[in-house]
Amino acid sequence: MIPKRAKGGSDTAGLLSYLYGPGKRDEHEDPRLVAAWGPWVPDPARSPDTTVGDLALLLDAPVHASRGSAPAEHVYHVAVRVAPEDPLLTDEQWAEVARAMMSAAGVAPQGERWGCRWVAVRHADDHIHIVATKIRQDGIQPDLRQDIVRMQRLARQLEVRWGLRRLMSGDRTAKRWPTTGETRKASRRHLPVSAREQLQWTVRTAAAAAASEEDFFARLRSCGLRVAQRCGSGNGAPTGYTVALPGDRDRADRAVWFAGSSLAYDLSLPRVRERWQVPVPEPEVSRHAFWQALEHNLRTVSGSLGRGGRQAGAGDVAALGDLLVVASGAVPPLVEPSLRASAAEFERAARAPGRRDLDGEARMLLRSSARILVSSARSSGRNDAAAFLGFLLALVTAVAAARLWHEEQGHHPQAEAAGRAGRSLREAVEMSTGAAAGTGVRSRTRRAGSADARPSRSSRLTGVVTEALPGHASAVLVDSVWPVLRGRLTALERQGFDPAAVLAAVAARRELHSAASVAQVLVWRLDGWARAHGAAPDRRAATAPPRFASAPPSGAGKTSGPAAETKRFPGNEPEGPKRGL
Repeated sequence: MIPKRAKGGSDTAGLLSYLYGPGKRDEHEDPRLVAAWGPWVPDPARSPDTTVGDLALLLDAPVHASRGSAPAEHVYHVAVRVAPEDPLLTDEQWAEVARAMMSAAGVAPQGERWGCRWVAVRHADDHIHIVATKIRQDGIQPDLRQDIVRMQRLARQLEVRWGLRRLMSGDRTAKRWPTTGETRKASRRHLPVSAREQLQWTVRTAAAAAASEEDFFARLRSCGLRVAQRCGSGNGAPTGYTVALPGDRDRADRAVWFAGSSLAYDLSLPRVRERWQVPVPEPEVSRHAFWQALEHNLRTVSGSLGRGGRQAGAGDVAALGDLLVVASGAVPPLVEPSLRASAAEFERAARAPGRRDLDGEARMLLRSSARILVSSARSSGRNDAAAFLGFLLALVTAVAAARLWHEEQGHHPQAEAAGRAGRSLREAVEMSTGAAAGTGVRSRTRRAGSADARPSRSSRLTGVVTEALPGHASAVLVDSVWPVLRGRLTALERQGFDPAAVLAAVAARRELHSAASVAQVLVWRLDGWARAHGAAPDRRAATAPPRFASAPPSGAGKTSGPAAETKRFPGNEPEGPKRGL
Protein backbone atom coordinates (compact mmCIF):
# COMPACT_ATOMS: atom_id res chain seq x y z
CA MET A 1 0.00 0.00 0.00
CA ILE A 2 1.46 3.33 -1.10
CA PRO A 3 0.15 6.68 0.19
CA LYS A 4 1.40 9.49 -2.05
CA ARG A 5 0.79 13.19 -1.61
CA ALA A 6 -0.39 14.63 -4.91
CA LYS A 7 -0.55 18.19 -6.16
CA GLY A 8 -3.04 20.23 -4.13
CA GLY A 9 -3.65 23.86 -5.03
CA SER A 10 -6.55 26.19 -4.24
CA ASP A 11 -9.36 24.87 -6.48
CA THR A 12 -11.33 22.37 -4.41
CA ALA A 13 -14.25 22.28 -6.84
CA GLY A 14 -11.96 21.67 -9.82
CA LEU A 15 -10.21 18.74 -8.16
CA LEU A 16 -13.50 17.15 -7.11
CA SER A 17 -14.91 17.61 -10.62
CA TYR A 18 -11.95 15.67 -12.01
CA LEU A 19 -12.29 12.88 -9.44
CA TYR A 20 -16.02 12.52 -10.07
CA GLY A 21 -15.60 12.94 -13.83
CA PRO A 22 -14.74 10.38 -16.53
CA GLY A 23 -10.99 10.92 -16.23
CA LYS A 24 -8.58 11.74 -19.02
CA ARG A 25 -9.35 8.58 -21.01
CA ASP A 26 -12.64 7.41 -19.45
CA GLU A 27 -10.69 5.42 -16.87
CA HIS A 28 -12.84 6.55 -13.91
CA GLU A 29 -15.48 3.90 -13.25
CA ASP A 30 -18.39 4.49 -10.85
CA PRO A 31 -16.90 7.44 -8.87
CA ARG A 32 -18.35 7.49 -5.36
CA LEU A 33 -17.77 8.76 -1.85
CA VAL A 34 -16.53 6.03 0.52
CA ALA A 35 -15.80 8.15 3.61
CA ALA A 36 -15.86 11.75 4.87
CA TRP A 37 -15.25 13.81 8.01
CA GLY A 38 -18.85 13.21 9.09
CA PRO A 39 -21.38 10.43 8.46
CA TRP A 40 -23.97 12.93 7.22
CA VAL A 41 -21.89 14.26 4.29
CA PRO A 42 -23.84 13.68 1.05
CA ASP A 43 -22.36 11.91 -1.98
CA PRO A 44 -22.93 13.85 -5.24
CA ALA A 45 -22.90 10.55 -7.16
CA ARG A 46 -25.73 9.11 -5.04
CA SER A 47 -27.74 12.18 -3.98
CA PRO A 48 -29.83 13.97 -6.63
CA ASP A 49 -30.00 17.08 -4.43
CA THR A 50 -26.21 17.52 -4.09
CA THR A 51 -23.69 18.60 -6.71
CA VAL A 52 -19.92 18.47 -6.73
CA GLY A 53 -19.96 22.25 -6.21
CA ASP A 54 -22.08 21.84 -3.07
CA LEU A 55 -19.57 19.34 -1.66
CA ALA A 56 -16.71 21.73 -2.44
CA LEU A 57 -18.48 24.54 -0.54
CA LEU A 58 -18.91 22.29 2.50
CA LEU A 59 -15.21 21.41 2.43
CA ASP A 60 -14.11 25.04 2.02
CA ALA A 61 -16.42 26.47 4.70
CA PRO A 62 -13.74 26.52 7.47
CA VAL A 63 -11.32 28.20 5.05
CA HIS A 64 -13.76 30.98 4.24
CA ALA A 65 -14.72 31.36 7.90
CA SER A 66 -11.14 31.52 9.13
CA ARG A 67 -10.29 34.83 10.75
CA GLY A 68 -6.57 34.20 10.39
CA SER A 69 -4.54 34.00 7.22
CA ALA A 70 -5.42 30.87 5.27
CA PRO A 71 -2.64 29.21 3.25
CA ALA A 72 -2.46 30.24 -0.39
CA GLU A 73 -2.89 26.59 -1.46
CA HIS A 74 -5.40 25.21 1.02
CA VAL A 75 -6.22 21.92 -0.77
CA TYR A 76 -4.56 18.77 0.63
CA HIS A 77 -4.62 15.80 -1.76
CA VAL A 78 -3.41 12.25 -1.06
CA ALA A 79 -3.78 9.13 -3.24
CA VAL A 80 -3.56 5.70 -1.58
CA ARG A 81 -2.87 2.74 -3.86
CA VAL A 82 -2.41 -1.04 -3.49
CA ALA A 83 -0.39 -3.34 -5.76
CA PRO A 84 -2.16 -4.90 -8.79
CA GLU A 85 -1.85 -8.42 -7.33
CA ASP A 86 -3.31 -7.44 -3.94
CA PRO A 87 -6.81 -8.62 -2.96
CA LEU A 88 -9.69 -6.31 -3.81
CA LEU A 89 -10.58 -4.07 -0.86
CA THR A 90 -14.22 -3.24 -0.17
CA ASP A 91 -15.61 0.28 0.18
CA GLU A 92 -15.79 -0.27 3.95
CA GLN A 93 -12.10 -1.21 4.08
CA TRP A 94 -11.14 1.81 1.99
CA ALA A 95 -13.21 3.99 4.34
CA GLU A 96 -11.20 2.63 7.25
CA VAL A 97 -7.99 3.35 5.35
CA ALA A 98 -9.06 6.94 4.69
CA ARG A 99 -9.97 7.66 8.31
CA ALA A 100 -6.74 6.11 9.59
CA MET A 101 -4.61 7.99 7.03
CA MET A 102 -6.14 11.36 7.88
CA SER A 103 -5.59 10.68 11.57
CA ALA A 104 -1.97 9.58 11.03
CA ALA A 105 -1.22 12.61 8.84
CA GLY A 106 -2.56 15.02 11.46
CA VAL A 107 -5.36 16.30 9.22
CA ALA A 108 -8.20 14.93 11.33
CA PRO A 109 -6.96 13.00 14.40
CA GLN A 110 -9.48 10.39 15.44
CA GLY A 111 -11.38 11.41 18.54
CA GLU A 112 -10.95 15.15 17.90
CA ARG A 113 -14.09 17.14 17.08
CA TRP A 114 -12.51 20.09 15.29
CA GLY A 115 -10.20 18.43 12.75
CA CYS A 116 -10.01 19.41 9.08
CA ARG A 117 -12.79 18.47 6.72
CA TRP A 118 -12.00 15.76 4.19
CA VAL A 119 -13.60 13.32 1.76
CA ALA A 120 -12.39 10.06 0.17
CA VAL A 121 -13.43 9.32 -3.43
CA ARG A 122 -13.04 5.94 -5.11
CA HIS A 123 -13.20 5.62 -8.88
CA ALA A 124 -11.05 2.51 -9.42
CA ASP A 125 -10.52 -0.85 -7.74
CA ASP A 126 -6.94 -0.30 -6.62
CA HIS A 127 -6.87 3.22 -5.10
CA ILE A 128 -8.71 6.12 -3.51
CA HIS A 129 -8.20 9.88 -3.48
CA ILE A 130 -8.48 11.85 -0.24
CA VAL A 131 -9.18 15.60 -0.49
CA ALA A 132 -8.98 17.83 2.58
CA THR A 133 -8.59 21.51 3.41
CA LYS A 134 -5.65 22.81 5.45
CA ILE A 135 -7.75 24.72 7.98
CA ARG A 136 -9.25 22.95 10.96
CA GLN A 137 -12.85 23.64 11.92
CA ASP A 138 -11.61 25.66 14.89
CA GLY A 139 -9.65 27.95 12.52
CA ILE A 140 -6.18 26.53 13.32
CA GLN A 141 -3.83 25.17 10.69
CA PRO A 142 -2.97 21.47 11.21
CA ASP A 143 0.55 20.22 11.89
CA LEU A 144 1.41 18.26 8.74
CA ARG A 145 5.11 17.76 9.39
CA GLN A 146 6.23 14.20 8.63
CA ASP A 147 2.74 13.40 7.36
CA ILE A 148 3.94 11.01 4.63
CA VAL A 149 6.30 9.26 7.04
CA ARG A 150 3.45 8.62 9.48
CA MET A 151 1.12 7.43 6.71
CA GLN A 152 3.81 5.09 5.38
CA ARG A 153 4.21 3.61 8.85
CA LEU A 154 0.44 3.04 9.01
CA ALA A 155 0.47 1.46 5.54
CA ARG A 156 3.00 -1.16 6.72
CA GLN A 157 0.58 -2.15 9.51
CA LEU A 158 -2.38 -2.42 7.13
CA GLU A 159 -0.33 -4.58 4.73
CA VAL A 160 0.22 -7.13 7.48
CA ARG A 161 -3.38 -6.99 8.65
CA TRP A 162 -4.97 -7.55 5.23
CA GLY A 163 -2.31 -9.70 3.57
CA LEU A 164 -1.20 -7.05 1.07
CA ARG A 165 2.17 -6.88 -0.62
CA ARG A 166 4.61 -5.79 2.06
CA LEU A 167 6.75 -2.82 1.12
CA MET A 168 9.66 -1.06 2.75
CA SER A 169 9.71 2.67 3.31
CA GLY A 170 12.63 4.99 3.05
CA ASP A 171 15.56 2.83 1.84
CA ARG A 172 15.28 3.80 -1.87
CA THR A 173 15.27 0.17 -2.98
CA ALA A 174 11.57 -0.33 -3.74
CA LYS A 175 10.48 -1.14 -7.25
CA ARG A 176 9.18 1.71 -9.42
CA TRP A 177 5.66 0.55 -10.18
CA PRO A 178 3.81 1.66 -13.35
CA THR A 179 1.14 4.28 -12.90
CA THR A 180 -2.53 3.51 -13.44
CA GLY A 181 -2.43 5.40 -16.73
CA GLU A 182 0.54 3.35 -17.95
CA THR A 183 -1.18 0.09 -16.98
CA ARG A 184 -4.43 1.07 -18.72
CA LYS A 185 -2.52 2.15 -21.81
CA ALA A 186 -0.85 -1.26 -22.00
CA SER A 187 -4.26 -2.92 -21.62
CA ARG A 188 -5.74 -0.84 -24.45
CA ARG A 189 -2.82 -1.79 -26.69
CA HIS A 190 -3.11 -5.48 -25.67
CA LEU A 191 0.44 -5.51 -24.28
CA PRO A 192 1.40 -7.97 -21.52
CA VAL A 193 3.27 -5.31 -19.49
CA SER A 194 3.48 -1.53 -19.39
CA ALA A 195 6.11 0.45 -21.29
CA ARG A 196 7.89 1.24 -18.00
CA GLU A 197 8.20 -2.44 -17.07
CA GLN A 198 9.35 -3.47 -20.54
CA LEU A 199 11.98 -0.73 -20.60
CA GLN A 200 13.12 -1.55 -17.08
CA TRP A 201 13.84 -5.20 -17.96
CA THR A 202 15.52 -4.32 -21.27
CA VAL A 203 17.80 -1.70 -19.71
CA ARG A 204 18.65 -3.98 -16.78
CA THR A 205 19.58 -6.81 -19.16
CA ALA A 206 21.80 -4.50 -21.22
CA ALA A 207 23.53 -3.16 -18.09
CA ALA A 208 24.15 -6.67 -16.73
CA ALA A 209 25.62 -7.98 -19.98
CA ALA A 210 27.63 -4.92 -21.09
CA ALA A 211 31.39 -4.74 -20.69
CA SER A 212 31.65 -0.95 -20.99
CA GLU A 213 29.57 2.21 -21.29
CA GLU A 214 29.82 2.15 -25.08
CA ASP A 215 28.71 -1.49 -25.09
CA PHE A 216 25.77 -0.59 -22.81
CA PHE A 217 24.37 2.06 -25.17
CA ALA A 218 25.04 -0.15 -28.19
CA ARG A 219 23.03 -2.96 -26.61
CA LEU A 220 20.12 -0.59 -25.89
CA ARG A 221 20.01 0.50 -29.52
CA SER A 222 20.35 -3.08 -30.78
CA CYS A 223 17.20 -3.93 -28.78
CA GLY A 224 15.30 -1.35 -30.86
CA LEU A 225 15.00 1.30 -28.15
CA ARG A 226 15.22 5.01 -28.80
CA VAL A 227 18.13 6.35 -26.73
CA ALA A 228 19.03 9.95 -25.92
CA GLN A 229 22.08 10.93 -23.87
CA ARG A 230 22.33 14.04 -21.71
CA CYS A 231 25.77 15.62 -21.80
CA GLY A 232 27.34 18.03 -19.35
CA SER A 233 28.49 21.53 -20.21
CA GLY A 234 32.14 20.75 -19.37
CA ASN A 235 33.84 17.98 -21.30
CA GLY A 236 30.70 16.80 -23.05
CA ALA A 237 30.66 13.41 -21.30
CA PRO A 238 27.20 11.87 -20.82
CA THR A 239 25.62 12.67 -17.45
CA GLY A 240 22.42 10.72 -17.97
CA TYR A 241 20.20 9.04 -20.52
CA THR A 242 16.57 8.52 -21.47
CA VAL A 243 14.94 5.69 -23.40
CA ALA A 244 11.66 5.25 -25.22
CA LEU A 245 9.82 2.40 -26.91
CA PRO A 246 9.20 2.84 -30.64
CA GLY A 247 5.57 3.75 -31.19
CA ASP A 248 4.92 4.72 -27.55
CA ARG A 249 3.47 8.24 -27.79
CA ASP A 250 1.29 10.52 -25.70
CA ARG A 251 -1.91 12.32 -26.74
CA ALA A 252 0.13 15.06 -28.41
CA ASP A 253 1.91 12.42 -30.54
CA ARG A 254 5.20 12.93 -28.70
CA ALA A 255 7.51 10.07 -27.74
CA VAL A 256 7.22 9.00 -24.10
CA TRP A 257 10.73 9.11 -22.62
CA PHE A 258 11.86 7.53 -19.36
CA ALA A 259 15.06 8.49 -17.55
CA GLY A 260 17.12 5.58 -16.28
CA SER A 261 16.65 6.70 -12.66
CA SER A 262 12.86 6.75 -13.16
CA LEU A 263 12.92 3.09 -14.22
CA ALA A 264 14.83 1.93 -11.14
CA TYR A 265 17.10 3.49 -8.56
CA ASP A 266 20.09 1.40 -9.68
CA LEU A 267 19.58 2.12 -13.41
CA SER A 268 20.72 5.73 -13.30
CA LEU A 269 23.87 6.28 -15.37
CA PRO A 270 26.19 6.73 -12.33
CA ARG A 271 24.94 3.46 -10.80
CA VAL A 272 25.20 1.62 -14.11
CA ARG A 273 28.77 2.91 -14.54
CA GLU A 274 29.78 1.36 -11.20
CA ARG A 275 29.78 -2.03 -12.91
CA TRP A 276 32.83 -1.06 -14.97
CA GLN A 277 34.88 0.85 -12.39
CA VAL A 278 36.98 -2.28 -11.81
CA PRO A 279 37.88 -3.97 -15.12
CA VAL A 280 36.95 -7.64 -15.42
CA PRO A 281 39.28 -9.60 -17.70
CA GLU A 282 37.61 -11.60 -20.44
CA PRO A 283 37.63 -15.19 -19.11
CA GLU A 284 39.06 -17.97 -21.25
CA VAL A 285 36.89 -21.03 -20.70
CA SER A 286 36.39 -24.00 -22.96
CA ARG A 287 32.95 -23.95 -24.54
CA HIS A 288 32.48 -27.55 -23.37
CA ALA A 289 33.26 -26.78 -19.72
CA PHE A 290 31.72 -23.38 -19.02
CA TRP A 291 28.84 -24.75 -16.92
CA GLN A 292 31.42 -26.38 -14.65
CA ALA A 293 33.40 -23.13 -14.49
CA LEU A 294 30.25 -21.22 -13.53
CA GLU A 295 29.41 -23.79 -10.85
CA HIS A 296 32.91 -23.50 -9.37
CA ASN A 297 32.68 -19.69 -9.28
CA LEU A 298 29.28 -19.76 -7.59
CA ARG A 299 30.39 -22.31 -4.98
CA THR A 300 33.31 -20.03 -4.13
CA VAL A 301 31.05 -16.97 -3.97
CA SER A 302 28.57 -18.71 -1.66
CA GLY A 303 31.28 -19.22 0.92
CA SER A 304 32.61 -15.65 0.81
CA LEU A 305 29.57 -13.48 0.03
CA GLY A 306 29.43 -10.47 2.35
CA ARG A 307 32.55 -11.37 4.33
CA GLY A 308 34.27 -8.16 3.28
CA GLY A 309 31.82 -6.00 5.22
CA ARG A 310 28.50 -4.28 4.64
CA GLN A 311 29.50 -2.31 1.54
CA ALA A 312 31.27 -5.30 -0.01
CA GLY A 313 28.17 -7.44 0.62
CA ALA A 314 26.01 -4.83 -1.12
CA GLY A 315 28.29 -5.05 -4.15
CA ASP A 316 28.21 -8.85 -4.07
CA VAL A 317 24.40 -9.10 -4.14
CA ALA A 318 24.26 -6.48 -6.90
CA ALA A 319 26.61 -8.59 -9.04
CA LEU A 320 24.59 -11.72 -8.25
CA GLY A 321 21.46 -9.93 -9.46
CA ASP A 322 23.20 -9.13 -12.75
CA LEU A 323 24.23 -12.78 -13.14
CA LEU A 324 20.63 -13.92 -12.66
CA VAL A 325 19.45 -11.48 -15.32
CA VAL A 326 22.07 -12.68 -17.81
CA ALA A 327 21.39 -16.33 -16.97
CA SER A 328 17.66 -15.95 -17.68
CA GLY A 329 18.51 -15.29 -21.32
CA ALA A 330 21.16 -17.99 -21.67
CA VAL A 331 19.48 -21.13 -20.32
CA PRO A 332 17.39 -23.79 -22.11
CA PRO A 333 13.84 -22.67 -23.02
CA LEU A 334 12.29 -25.16 -20.56
CA VAL A 335 13.57 -23.29 -17.51
CA GLU A 336 13.84 -19.78 -18.96
CA PRO A 337 10.50 -18.59 -17.43
CA SER A 338 11.57 -19.77 -13.96
CA LEU A 339 14.99 -18.12 -14.28
CA ARG A 340 13.40 -14.88 -15.47
CA ALA A 341 10.93 -14.96 -12.57
CA SER A 342 13.83 -15.55 -10.19
CA ALA A 343 15.77 -12.61 -11.63
CA ALA A 344 12.71 -10.36 -11.35
CA GLU A 345 12.15 -11.38 -7.72
CA PHE A 346 15.83 -10.93 -6.85
CA GLU A 347 15.81 -7.38 -8.22
CA ARG A 348 14.91 -5.95 -4.79
CA ALA A 349 17.50 -8.18 -3.09
CA ALA A 350 20.18 -6.86 -5.46
CA ARG A 351 19.62 -3.32 -4.13
CA ALA A 352 20.93 -3.13 -0.58
CA PRO A 353 20.40 0.18 1.25
CA GLY A 354 23.38 2.52 1.45
CA ARG A 355 26.72 2.51 -0.34
CA ARG A 356 28.16 -0.49 -2.13
CA ASP A 357 31.71 -1.54 -2.88
CA LEU A 358 32.15 -3.35 -6.20
CA ASP A 359 35.84 -4.17 -5.72
CA GLY A 360 35.77 -7.60 -4.06
CA GLU A 361 36.59 -11.22 -4.82
CA ALA A 362 32.96 -12.39 -4.88
CA ARG A 363 31.91 -9.50 -7.09
CA MET A 364 34.77 -10.18 -9.53
CA LEU A 365 33.85 -13.87 -9.78
CA LEU A 366 30.19 -13.01 -10.40
CA ARG A 367 31.02 -10.43 -13.07
CA SER A 368 33.40 -12.92 -14.66
CA SER A 369 30.62 -15.53 -14.62
CA ALA A 370 28.28 -13.10 -16.34
CA ARG A 371 30.89 -12.52 -19.05
CA ILE A 372 31.23 -16.31 -19.50
CA LEU A 373 27.47 -16.62 -19.96
CA VAL A 374 27.33 -13.74 -22.44
CA SER A 375 30.13 -15.16 -24.58
CA SER A 376 29.60 -18.93 -24.30
CA ALA A 377 26.11 -20.02 -23.29
CA ARG A 378 24.48 -19.37 -26.65
CA SER A 379 27.05 -21.43 -28.55
CA SER A 380 27.08 -24.87 -26.91
CA GLY A 381 26.82 -26.92 -23.79
CA ARG A 382 23.07 -26.89 -23.25
CA ASN A 383 22.85 -30.63 -23.83
CA ASP A 384 25.12 -31.35 -20.84
CA ALA A 385 22.27 -31.92 -18.39
CA ALA A 386 24.38 -32.84 -15.37
CA ALA A 387 26.74 -29.87 -15.76
CA PHE A 388 23.85 -27.44 -16.27
CA LEU A 389 22.05 -28.85 -13.24
CA GLY A 390 25.21 -28.34 -11.19
CA PHE A 391 25.17 -24.68 -12.23
CA LEU A 392 21.51 -24.32 -11.19
CA LEU A 393 22.16 -25.94 -7.82
CA ALA A 394 25.14 -23.64 -7.22
CA LEU A 395 22.91 -20.70 -8.14
CA VAL A 396 20.36 -21.84 -5.54
CA THR A 397 23.15 -21.95 -2.93
CA ALA A 398 24.39 -18.46 -3.86
CA VAL A 399 20.89 -16.95 -3.62
CA ALA A 400 20.41 -18.65 -0.24
CA ALA A 401 23.71 -17.10 0.92
CA ALA A 402 22.45 -13.68 -0.21
CA ARG A 403 19.22 -14.19 1.75
CA LEU A 404 21.17 -15.07 4.91
CA TRP A 405 23.38 -12.01 4.48
CA HIS A 406 20.35 -9.73 4.14
CA GLU A 407 18.82 -11.28 7.26
CA GLU A 408 22.04 -10.65 9.19
CA GLN A 409 22.00 -7.01 8.07
CA GLY A 410 18.32 -6.55 8.99
CA HIS A 411 17.23 -6.04 5.36
CA HIS A 412 13.91 -7.85 5.71
CA PRO A 413 12.29 -6.93 2.34
CA GLN A 414 15.49 -7.87 0.54
CA ALA A 415 15.68 -11.18 2.42
CA GLU A 416 12.06 -11.96 1.47
CA ALA A 417 12.81 -11.12 -2.17
CA ALA A 418 15.81 -13.47 -2.15
CA GLY A 419 13.60 -16.19 -0.65
CA ARG A 420 11.08 -15.81 -3.48
CA ALA A 421 13.90 -15.91 -6.03
CA GLY A 422 15.17 -19.13 -4.45
CA ARG A 423 11.74 -20.75 -4.80
CA SER A 424 11.66 -19.95 -8.52
CA LEU A 425 15.16 -21.38 -8.91
CA ARG A 426 14.16 -24.59 -7.15
CA GLU A 427 11.29 -24.91 -9.62
CA ALA A 428 13.86 -24.66 -12.42
CA VAL A 429 15.91 -27.41 -10.75
CA GLU A 430 12.79 -29.53 -10.39
CA MET A 431 11.94 -29.18 -14.07
CA SER A 432 15.53 -29.86 -15.11
CA THR A 433 15.62 -33.16 -13.23
CA GLY A 434 12.23 -34.31 -14.48
CA ALA A 435 10.80 -34.24 -10.95
CA ALA A 436 7.74 -32.29 -12.00
CA ALA A 437 6.85 -34.87 -14.66
CA GLY A 438 7.53 -37.73 -12.27
CA THR A 439 5.24 -36.50 -9.52
CA GLY A 440 2.57 -34.74 -11.54
CA VAL A 441 3.54 -31.41 -10.06
CA ARG A 442 3.10 -28.48 -12.39
CA SER A 443 4.52 -25.03 -12.00
CA ARG A 444 1.92 -22.54 -10.83
CA THR A 445 1.89 -18.77 -11.00
CA ARG A 446 1.97 -17.49 -7.44
CA ARG A 447 1.29 -13.99 -6.24
CA ALA A 448 4.51 -12.47 -4.93
CA GLY A 449 4.52 -12.23 -1.17
CA SER A 450 1.40 -14.40 -0.84
CA ALA A 451 1.07 -16.68 2.17
CA ASP A 452 0.29 -19.50 -0.27
CA ALA A 453 3.54 -19.00 -2.18
CA ARG A 454 5.27 -22.03 -0.63
CA PRO A 455 7.49 -24.52 -2.48
CA SER A 456 6.09 -27.96 -3.36
CA ARG A 457 7.27 -31.04 -1.44
CA SER A 458 9.34 -32.20 -4.42
CA SER A 459 10.98 -28.78 -4.76
CA ARG A 460 11.79 -28.72 -1.04
CA LEU A 461 13.37 -32.19 -1.23
CA THR A 462 15.51 -30.97 -4.11
CA GLY A 463 16.73 -28.27 -1.74
CA VAL A 464 17.35 -30.92 0.94
CA VAL A 465 19.70 -32.79 -1.39
CA THR A 466 21.44 -29.56 -2.36
CA GLU A 467 21.98 -28.66 1.30
CA ALA A 468 23.06 -32.10 2.50
CA LEU A 469 25.15 -33.18 -0.52
CA PRO A 470 26.61 -30.07 -2.18
CA GLY A 471 29.29 -32.12 -3.93
CA HIS A 472 26.98 -34.87 -5.23
CA ALA A 473 23.64 -33.10 -5.73
CA SER A 474 23.92 -32.66 -9.49
CA ALA A 475 24.71 -36.37 -9.98
CA VAL A 476 21.95 -37.54 -7.60
CA LEU A 477 19.21 -35.39 -9.13
CA VAL A 478 19.79 -36.69 -12.67
CA ASP A 479 20.13 -40.31 -11.51
CA SER A 480 17.34 -42.72 -12.52
CA VAL A 481 17.15 -43.76 -8.84
CA TRP A 482 16.32 -40.20 -7.69
CA PRO A 483 12.52 -40.91 -7.54
CA VAL A 484 13.27 -43.82 -5.15
CA LEU A 485 15.47 -41.64 -2.94
CA ARG A 486 12.84 -38.90 -3.00
CA GLY A 487 10.28 -41.41 -1.78
CA ARG A 488 12.50 -42.42 1.14
CA LEU A 489 13.02 -38.78 2.13
CA THR A 490 9.27 -38.13 1.87
CA ALA A 491 8.57 -41.07 4.19
CA LEU A 492 11.07 -39.76 6.76
CA GLU A 493 9.51 -36.31 6.62
CA ARG A 494 6.01 -37.72 7.13
CA GLN A 495 7.24 -39.60 10.21
CA GLY A 496 8.59 -36.43 11.79
CA PHE A 497 12.31 -36.79 10.97
CA ASP A 498 14.46 -34.02 9.48
CA PRO A 499 15.30 -35.42 6.01
CA ALA A 500 18.28 -33.05 5.53
CA ALA A 501 19.88 -34.09 8.83
CA VAL A 502 19.31 -37.81 8.22
CA LEU A 503 20.62 -37.63 4.65
CA ALA A 504 23.73 -35.73 5.73
CA ALA A 505 24.35 -38.24 8.52
CA VAL A 506 24.17 -41.34 6.33
CA ALA A 507 26.21 -39.66 3.58
CA ALA A 508 29.01 -38.87 6.04
CA ARG A 509 29.48 -42.50 7.14
CA ARG A 510 31.65 -43.39 4.17
CA GLU A 511 32.94 -41.69 1.02
CA LEU A 512 30.64 -41.67 -2.01
CA HIS A 513 32.98 -40.75 -4.87
CA SER A 514 33.68 -44.35 -5.85
CA ALA A 515 30.01 -45.36 -6.01
CA ALA A 516 28.60 -46.17 -9.44
CA SER A 517 25.24 -44.75 -8.32
CA VAL A 518 25.36 -42.37 -5.37
CA ALA A 519 21.56 -42.22 -5.27
CA GLN A 520 21.27 -46.01 -5.02
CA VAL A 521 23.85 -46.18 -2.20
CA LEU A 522 21.97 -43.49 -0.30
CA VAL A 523 18.71 -45.44 -0.67
CA TRP A 524 20.35 -48.50 0.91
CA ARG A 525 21.85 -46.46 3.72
CA LEU A 526 18.53 -44.73 4.44
CA ASP A 527 16.79 -48.12 4.60
CA GLY A 528 19.36 -49.31 7.13
CA TRP A 529 18.99 -46.11 9.15
CA ALA A 530 15.20 -46.51 9.11
CA ARG A 531 15.39 -50.08 10.46
CA ALA A 532 17.83 -49.01 13.19
CA HIS A 533 15.60 -46.12 14.28
CA GLY A 534 12.20 -47.77 13.89
CA ALA A 535 11.18 -45.75 10.84
CA ALA A 536 9.43 -47.78 8.17
CA PRO A 537 10.71 -47.17 4.60
CA ASP A 538 8.11 -46.03 2.08
CA ARG A 539 7.76 -49.09 -0.14
CA ARG A 540 5.04 -47.37 -2.16
CA ALA A 541 7.67 -45.17 -3.83
CA ALA A 542 8.80 -46.01 -7.32
CA THR A 543 11.80 -48.26 -7.49
CA ALA A 544 14.55 -48.57 -10.04
CA PRO A 545 17.43 -51.00 -10.48
CA PRO A 546 20.87 -49.83 -9.45
CA ARG A 547 22.74 -48.08 -12.20
CA PHE A 548 26.07 -49.63 -13.20
CA ALA A 549 28.79 -48.42 -15.48
CA SER A 550 28.84 -49.89 -18.97
CA ALA A 551 31.25 -52.58 -17.76
CA PRO A 552 32.16 -53.22 -14.13
CA PRO A 553 35.88 -52.97 -13.46
CA SER A 554 37.85 -56.17 -13.09
CA GLY A 555 38.03 -57.38 -9.54
CA ALA A 556 34.95 -55.41 -8.61
CA GLY A 557 33.87 -58.18 -6.29
CA LYS A 558 37.02 -57.69 -4.21
CA THR A 559 36.67 -53.97 -3.65
CA SER A 560 35.31 -52.43 -0.51
CA GLY A 561 33.26 -49.29 0.18
CA PRO A 562 30.28 -48.08 -1.88
CA ALA A 563 31.40 -49.97 -4.95
CA ALA A 564 31.15 -53.18 -2.94
CA GLU A 565 27.68 -52.14 -1.79
CA THR A 566 26.63 -51.87 -5.43
CA LYS A 567 27.99 -55.34 -6.11
CA ARG A 568 26.48 -56.84 -2.96
CA PHE A 569 22.85 -55.73 -3.36
CA PRO A 570 21.48 -56.11 -6.89
CA GLY A 571 17.79 -56.28 -7.73
CA ASN A 572 14.75 -54.07 -8.09
CA GLU A 573 13.99 -54.12 -4.33
CA PRO A 574 17.41 -53.78 -2.70
CA GLU A 575 17.79 -54.70 0.93
CA GLY A 576 19.97 -52.54 3.12
CA PRO A 577 23.54 -53.70 3.71
CA LYS A 578 24.07 -55.57 6.95
CA ARG A 579 27.41 -53.97 7.71
CA GLY A 580 28.93 -50.54 7.43
CA LEU A 581 25.76 -48.57 8.30
